[in-house]
Amino acid sequence: MATDAAPRRRRSSPDKSGRSSSTSLMENLLGLLRIRVKRGVNLAVRDVRSSDPYVVIKMNRQKLKTRVIKKDVNPEWNEDLTLSVTDPNHPIQLTVYDHDTFSKDDKMGDAEFEIKSYIDALRMNLSGLPSGTIVSRIQPSRQNCLSEESCITWTEGKMIQDLCLRLRNVECGEVEIQLQWIDLPGSKGL
Repeated sequence: MATDAAPRRRRSSPDKSGRSSSTSLMENLLGLLRIRVKRGVNLAVRDVRSSDPYVVIKMNRQKLKTRVIKKDVNPEWNEDLTLSVTDPNHPIQLTVYDHDTFSKDDKMGDAEFEIKSYIDALRMNLSGLPSGTIVSRIQPSRQNCLSEESCITWTEGKMIQDLCLRLRNVECGEVEIQLQWIDLPGSKGL
């Protein structure tokens, strides 16, 4: 079910002078954020003995989801979801659901995370670093959903951030994800 969010042109409406008043998405696009949804840990039971979890990622009007893993409260998705980023100040919402065949899917918790620190690390332009160098560390706090320290690392020529998110509004559960940036030719860039 994962689909890459391909940049689309916005419809433009002429202003009083007859010129187009809106710009294309490519002119505002900074690049693509690949979110690898790795796995869930100790997710809540929503069926008789287990759950059939999947993850939904939302940013602005973009909404992507992973496949359903049947009867597993410790699912391994290892699935990439790609968002178009125009504003790095918008938080990203992650919600876990339990798939139900004959009724509405049950919510199994949610988390929110910021990408501003990750974008700031990318803007440092640190291409000459040795692989494995930790560029920045983000500590868990009441202002974020991190369950442990998150490191932004220069790895094999790419800036990577690993996050372990504690789910809110549920009795238990965490989701591990990884962020990676994709520069897109023709976009505004960082």
